Amino acid sequence: MNSTQQYGTVRKSLYIGLSEEVRLASATNLNQVLADTLTMRDLYKKHHWQVSGPHFQQLHLLFDKHFGEQSELVDALAERVQLLGGVAVAMAADVAELTSIPRAPKDREDWRTQIARLLEAHEVILKESHEFAAAAAQSGDDATNDMLVGDVIATGELQAWFLNEHVVD
Repeated sequence: MNSTQQYGTVRKSLYIGLSEEVRLASATNLNQVLADTLTMRDLYKKHHWQVSGPHFQQLHLLFDKHFGEQSELVDALAERVQLLGGVAVAMAADVAELTSIPRAPKDREDWRTQIARLLEAHEVILKESHEFAAAAAQSGDDATNDMLVGDVIATGELQAWFLNEHVVD
């Protein structure tokens, strides 16, 4: 099989006002956020299917809503990697190798554990997104900075807030 571009590279000739070095750094960082966002998306769907307990209906609907919002982020992140001339991570096995989010067990967990797991995953993505947004701003990649701040961070913080409100003492 012939590949047209190797993963971890960016196309040489791309006239979008950013150097190859800047585009490669942003594509690499975005692929990390993409892998973690794909994992987060799948955690939301897992918990949507497996939630039980006194808050079943509310959490079932909330998890599905957040799944949809994470799916939108996945598409935007992948398209930004491609726009930068990179190759977006796409397959589950590749995502599993790249993600920074710990793998959830196959078992059904209680709703408190599900929420804790989701909050920990949000924190992973939020921390790296702040770091990568600053790097993008420093290098002049304003669109990547804008996406990370305006989309990934804003969505993640809002979703984390909704989850945090379920575990208030």
